[in-house]
Amino acid sequence: MEGWTQTLGAGPLLLIAAGAIALILVLVIVFKLHAFLTLILVSLLTAFVTGIPAGEIVPALVTNFGGTLGNVALLIALGAMLGKLVEHSGGARVLSEKMVSVFGEKRAPLGLGVASLAFGFPIFFDAGLIVMLPIIFAVARRMGNNVLLYGIPAATAFSVMHVFVPPHPGPVAASELYGADVGLVLVVAIVLAFPVWYLAGYLWGTFVGRRVILPVPALFGSTDDDRQVNPPSVATVVGILLLPLVLIFFNTGLDFLGTAGVVDESETWVQVLASIGTAPVALLISVLVALFVLGNRRGEHGTALEKIVDSALGPVASVILITGAGGMFGGILRLSGIGDALADVLGDTGIPVILAVWLIAVVLRVAQGSATVALVTAAGLMAPAVAAGGFTEMQVVAITLATAAGSVFASHVNDSGFWLVGRLMGMDVKTTLKTWTVQQTLQSVVGFLFALVVFAIF
Repeated sequence: MEGWTQTLGAGPLLLIAAGAIALILVLVIVFKLHAFLTLILVSLLTAFVTGIPAGEIVPALVTNFGGTLGNVALLIALGAMLGKLVEHSGGARVLSEKMVSVFGEKRAPLGLGVASLAFGFPIFFDAGLIVMLPIIFAVARRMGNNVLLYGIPAATAFSVMHVFVPPHPGPVAASELYGADVGLVLVVAIVLAFPVWYLAGYLWGTFVGRRVILPVPALFGSTDDDRQVNPPSVATVVGILLLPLVLIFFNTGLDFLGTAGVVDESETWVQVLASIGTAPVALLISVLVALFVLGNRRGEHGTALEKIVDSALGPVASVILITGAGGMFGGILRLSGIGDALADVLGDTGIPVILAVWLIAVVLRVAQGSATVALVTAAGLMAPAVAAGGFTEMQVVAITLATAAGSVFASHVNDSGFWLVGRLMGMDVKTTLKTWTVQQTLQSVVGFLFALVVFAIF
């Protein structure tokens, strides 16, 4: 913030952050205050206590709230419309039955996770989860109405791909800062993605899913009594779900190729395809195609279709607002300098570089919430040490992946993804902490251990 410098040290800032998080948990869990109101209130109090100029507090709250909504509101709304069309047409039921028949009833969570890993290569975490949710919900309803058993493995798959694998922005940016070969990072990350997901996502998801029984929430995956009796084919449904993924790959793939110097990012055709491949535009095109393929061509028109897509928005309004408020809280923590102060202290301890990058990313993640911010910031802080360390090319790749692992540690109340996953799957805060926060911690530790093995061998 121009003209303002944080004067508090790392100790007081850490206490403030811990107090703010504790207050959120008490207000939501003990006093049952709505999460949206809680996050606004605690963000405001945190801004005052950390010394942010009073005249800048409300603009900062609004900017961070709006910035988060700009990233997720369109995705959630358009994704909900797409999911409702797939569900209403009977497509989710058809595809879920096909997946169960291919993988078997006992391996349905495995099938959903593997499909999500594949879908997660070109698509960001939040957009991928939104696209897959109607299928997850349909399978869960068919197999006993327990959403976590099927939702956690699938959500983890998208998280693993988003955090570790180029062309996602975090690992690409970290590769550039460390001077790592992006292609080599891609190959190693893909090799590690499945075992990390299997250990930290599939095994944990099946474990917790059999102990925490939650019914499928009434979002766009709810049973629709008016759905058509002539559902679309499996190929049609798969094609519609793949469409946004293919379009988004125009963006992520071209960005990756531009970074590698294969294409000129200033070319008009590159910019046009990249714009089409942004997640909101890709989902908009997919919704329009779904309206035609699943609606008009199947005999529904005008007002009937308008009511179908409109009915998808009400249930997700709370999800959108709470996610935006979670981003607001994380933004205030970043603005206050809490993460930077802690990272500076940790960076001066003299511990081994590969452990230091993981710990700094962990501190930044826990302090301010955003995995991408934690990854890029940690890489920026540690890049000089890595450059001066005389590491082999593969060791630099391992350091990049270790930083990525740290950036996903312990998603909690200052992370908009925490609220997104929890609310979309119908969890309260306490349940989300016991399931998703623990999963993200496991994913971080397992990913770091794999990176450490690569570092030691090569």
